[in-house]
Amino acid sequence: MIASMLLSSVDAYPTQRRKMEKGSKLLLSLKRKEKPQLQPQTSSNAHSEVINMIRVQMQISSKMDTCIRRNLVQLAQLRTGEQIDLPQLALGLLVGIFKSDFPNEKLYIKWKTRQANLLEESLCFSRGLEKNERATLRKCLATIRESKEWDVVMSSSLRIDVLSSIRHVASKLSSLPGRCGIEAETYYWTAIYHLNIRLYEKLLFGVFDVLDEGQLIEDASSMLFHLKSIWSTLGITENLHSAIYGWVLFQQFVSTGEPSLLGSAIKELQKVTSTEEGNPKEDLYLSRLVCSRQTIGAEIHLSLSKAIFTSVSAWCDDKLQDYHLHFGKKPRDFGMLVSLASTVGLPPSDSTRTELIKLDRLSDDVGDKIQSYVQNSIKGACARAAHFAYVKSHGERTHALALLANELSVIAKAEINEFVPVFSKWLPECMMISAMLLHRFYGERLTPFLEGVSSLSGDVRKVVPAAYMLEEELTQLYRCHSKSKLHKPYLHKLKNYEVEKVIKPVMLDWLISQHDHILQWTRRAFEIEEWEPVSVHQRHAPSIVEIFRIIEETVSQLFGLHLPVDITHLQALLSIIYHSLDTYLQRIYDQLVDKKLLYPSAPPLTRFTEGVMPAMKRKSLEFAEPDNKMVKKLAELTIPKLCIRLNTLCYIQRQISATEDGIRNSLTLVRSSLEKRSKIEANEAEEENSLTHSEAVDELFATTYDSLRETNANCITKTRDLIGARVIFWDLRDMFLVQLYNGTVEGARLERLLPHIDTVLDNVCSLSYEDSRDMVVLSICRSALEAYVRVLLDGGPTRAYSDSDIPLMEEDLSILKEFFIADGEGLPRSLVEQEAKQAKEILDLYSLESEMLIQMLMTASELIDMGVSSEQRRLEDAQTLVRVLCHKKDRTASKFLKRQYEFPMSSEYEDPTSNHPVLSEIVRSTSTRWSLTSQSSFSSIKKKIQDATSEIRNNSGW
Repeated sequence: MIASMLLSSVDAYPTQRRKMEKGSKLLLSLKRKEKPQLQPQTSSNAHSEVINMIRVQMQISSKMDTCIRRNLVQLAQLRTGEQIDLPQLALGLLVGIFKSDFPNEKLYIKWKTRQANLLEESLCFSRGLEKNERATLRKCLATIRESKEWDVVMSSSLRIDVLSSIRHVASKLSSLPGRCGIEAETYYWTAIYHLNIRLYEKLLFGVFDVLDEGQLIEDASSMLFHLKSIWSTLGITENLHSAIYGWVLFQQFVSTGEPSLLGSAIKELQKVTSTEEGNPKEDLYLSRLVCSRQTIGAEIHLSLSKAIFTSVSAWCDDKLQDYHLHFGKKPRDFGMLVSLASTVGLPPSDSTRTELIKLDRLSDDVGDKIQSYVQNSIKGACARAAHFAYVKSHGERTHALALLANELSVIAKAEINEFVPVFSKWLPECMMISAMLLHRFYGERLTPFLEGVSSLSGDVRKVVPAAYMLEEELTQLYRCHSKSKLHKPYLHKLKNYEVEKVIKPVMLDWLISQHDHILQWTRRAFEIEEWEPVSVHQRHAPSIVEIFRIIEETVSQLFGLHLPVDITHLQALLSIIYHSLDTYLQRIYDQLVDKKLLYPSAPPLTRFTEGVMPAMKRKSLEFAEPDNKMVKKLAELTIPKLCIRLNTLCYIQRQISATEDGIRNSLTLVRSSLEKRSKIEANEAEEENSLTHSEAVDELFATTYDSLRETNANCITKTRDLIGARVIFWDLRDMFLVQLYNGTVEGARLERLLPHIDTVLDNVCSLSYEDSRDMVVLSICRSALEAYVRVLLDGGPTRAYSDSDIPLMEEDLSILKEFFIADGEGLPRSLVEQEAKQAKEILDLYSLESEMLIQMLMTASELIDMGVSSEQRRLEDAQTLVRVLCHKKDRTASKFLKRQYEFPMSSEYEDPTSNHPVLSEIVRSTSTRWSLTSQSSFSSIKKKIQDATSEIRNNSGW
């Protein structure tokens, strides 16, 4: 190349200077290490720069470069304007380069031998030589190769004679005309074309950066331009350059895997195929550049371009035989590979044929070739997937069929996303072929497994969903592509795996067994439950968490099979949920105590008397022993445990809705998948038998979950009411029902009770969930106001209220209301006022004069007797008025009650707190009941009032 550039016109090259350090990373690193050396003057600085770039790329030392340039400059001066050839160039270098020009003898011998080999390849095999000329050549070349004789024994003149003999023969051959008649053609174009092409190929490899072989140097285009200077020497044409350069780029891509090189190779090779009919002489020349290729049982001869295309085609064919292996992780390269194959053609299936199959049109040959690629690649991918699944199953303890289904799904996705869009141009049914092969491969392994299924084991739970989803995916792909315009009919059909037929009875058996198992577990969990919170933040019982966990696992396992769920399976599933939760709720309900059992019986009705008769024996209020069964229950139903129960019920309320929504969502997903599959398969029977009727589903859900919600609501109500009743009527009974207003109002005010209620409320609020906190506080508020009303109406013989007591009692009621309102941070004021309405109305009655109360009682009694309006309402009004009169510290009221009802005097009964110093202990642990013999039957008050009505009506004094 240096010689060609030195002998060429300077004007043929660009004259602008370039910074060569941009051309190669190696050049930049070498410039930092080497000192600049003196270079001989050339015809152009551009020549020097290009030569220097090539030198660096070919890793030639600067010293050797200087030596070669010096000799070539001398040769150029002797042969200005003449075309150089390889023999003359080798001879010129042998004349001017000596052993002393090399750093060691080994390099010199290697260089000298290479020159001798070049001369032998160029001259000795020429048909234009006489026998004696060929013998002379071989003798001279042997002398050059013999180092001792050439470098030591022979004088300079003898060496010149030897080289002159070789030059004589070379000149004879150089004078021979070219064989094709092309302008500037030399004898050596066709005589040593194999050598010319190898040399040009070697130079072309210099365009790759030696430190990053996957990249072209920045000045590659400039280097390629200057390489044109040797085209006439080596016999390179434009078409031949494209073929060789495309081959070089392709080889570098194979070596490095850099996609950009493959793209560049495709462009160069496309130039070869797109060349229109050229010069006949050039075509003749190219046809003489023959390459041999070994095939099965024979050797064939091809033109250089066709040999390159054949080699590239064979490589493409090898990769396409298993494109999943070679391009599974590099799908972008696959499209470029097929583009390359489309450019050069594909090997024919018949090895005796040499013509490559062109992909520029649809044909049976092209379709069959692509189909063979799909079949072979899918077969190889399936085999690797099966081996991978087998190995992985031992490590993960997962059935190999489950893993294999996932691997085949990955293959199918790669096929549809990456490979089918490329192949479908020539083989529209390629996705159907792929789906059929994948489906068949998995089915052959799945069938024996399904035949052995008898229960819903761990392996079945993993294999069946994977198999069903794979079949669904492959079926969808197959059916969708069967609607495409196919090149030829594809009659194969997918044989259904029949997973549902095998698994559905097993699913039902499993659900039935789960029903019994979960019920047993629910009972056991409830029996061992201690009603302690799960954690500070999870204040419900651990047992319900476990129950919902096992329910959710059952739901997950059922729908995790990804099979259609029919009405029978849904009924079985909802039956499990209903009976497990209903059993749990019924046991909670049965453990609770009716709040009415905590209420004390009404004390005897008496009339107020001022003093006590000394000789009269006072009656005592007897206490009945509480029911032991109820006391035992209450011992377990402490306020903290009741709060945990209420929290648990609220948790159930939330989880019931969550479970229902989860099942409905799962059904929607299954139904969507089923409808899609039914449309694909057009299987009306399957759609009819499956769960597709929303009305039946909604009715089934309503029957199950409405009943559960109702039961849960009843449990919440009973628990809530029991908390309030337990606090006021049991734990605080001594302070509230016994001590409040006992003796005198002023000495036993309500404010002494509030700190105890406040302590209970703090404890309750800290234990309750936010959504149940107001509910509990309201229950305590309601019970407190109810107890307050009992103190007002059923306070017993020890309570009597004067007119001066009423403002104090009204103030206490106001304090009690404000206590629960808590400055707006507690219960709503309107709600508290509504609950306190009865207490306020009763206090309003106490504010009336006794005569007014008696008149009101008379009116209510008349209405009861006449049956006007609601008898029950009037009776309650009459009972309230009688009790107000009984507790009024007023002579008129006492006199009326004595005359009309013969109520005993309050002084006839002794104060229970004075005679029973341990009463407070008794009421804390037992349920105080007034003696039935000493009380005035509450149910007989109606008759007494009616009996007194006629006398009241006739007594003008009342």
